[in-house]
Amino acid sequence: MKEKNISQRSRDILRALIARYIREGQPVGSRTLAESTGSHLSSATIRNVLADLEDNGYLTSPHTSAGRVPTARGFRVFVDGLTDVKPLEQKEIDLLSQTLNPDADIAELMGSASTLLANITQMAGLVKLPRQNRVKLRHVEFLPLSGNRVLAILVFNGREVQNRIIYTDRPYSASELQQAANYLSEHYNGRELLAIHQLLLASLQEDRSQMDRLMQTVIEMASKTFEQPEPVDDYVLAGESNLLSMTEVADIESLRSLFNAFTQKQAILHLLDRCLQSTGVQIFIGEESGYEGFDNCSVVTSSYAIGGEVLGVLGVIGPKRMDYARVIPAVDITAKLLGAALSSHHDNDNPL
Repeated sequence: MKEKNISQRSRDILRALIARYIREGQPVGSRTLAESTGSHLSSATIRNVLADLEDNGYLTSPHTSAGRVPTARGFRVFVDGLTDVKPLEQKEIDLLSQTLNPDADIAELMGSASTLLANITQMAGLVKLPRQNRVKLRHVEFLPLSGNRVLAILVFNGREVQNRIIYTDRPYSASELQQAANYLSEHYNGRELLAIHQLLLASLQEDRSQMDRLMQTVIEMASKTFEQPEPVDDYVLAGESNLLSMTEVADIESLRSLFNAFTQKQAILHLLDRCLQSTGVQIFIGEESGYEGFDNCSVVTSSYAIGGEVLGVLGVIGPKRMDYARVIPAVDITAKLLGAALSSHHDNDNPL
């Protein structure tokens, strides 16, 4: 029974069962469905349909109950056919808009978005930090250290500061470093790191013997400072304690696997990276994520962007028995509002 070959009657019964299971969290039997849906079908007919759905992997029967619960495959049919989403209340949208303040710094915006998602959905909210290819240089300083070492102080986006220690071919005086910093600030201020790196590569192709001493200093300082821009490959997580009370993921082994994934990060980051390839809401149900730690969970994500360029991904992690009709619009609108807040940064000369 392939998904596209499920009869409409089977789909209707499957959706009714899953909707009730999402509301109550208990196995659902044929008699309950017959009574609650007002169907003209008898409980015996519904029982036969449920048996077929179970045989084909859409439902399963817990040993302790005569009722059935949906599998990840059953949830997938339900989600793909979901047309009745629940838009957020205006007060919730207003709260999101007010909290995602464009005047806040990037780290604060990411934390706010993650916390808001957790609070609205009562699940774990996460936001993958923006990719660095739009980070722009605002100021640079070089300070001499002992030996052939220099401290590079970089200011990005007007607010973010990074310190890097670079190793040079020879010792430099404070005066030489100041001249190099002034030159870089004058010629590269406001440029994206990727563009700076490309310009430096072109400069390195020139004949160094023809360069004056200042330019040789500039080239060495800049090439070693920007040769490996530190990538931001992380995410902000909030509300993971919400998962402790959800019976589907609250057994010890499931929690251990899930919180190991939170701590080690690689699995979640890899999953979020997959989401960067597409726009709009994406849903991974149970084993669809490809990671054992998420087998009892669903992950709902959406990318956020500026001017059509995808910068990162946000979403929620919760039980497969989540209220998808509510979670999907919550994730979707949060992504749009975060993108708008980041775009305002860009317009106000605090670009990513």
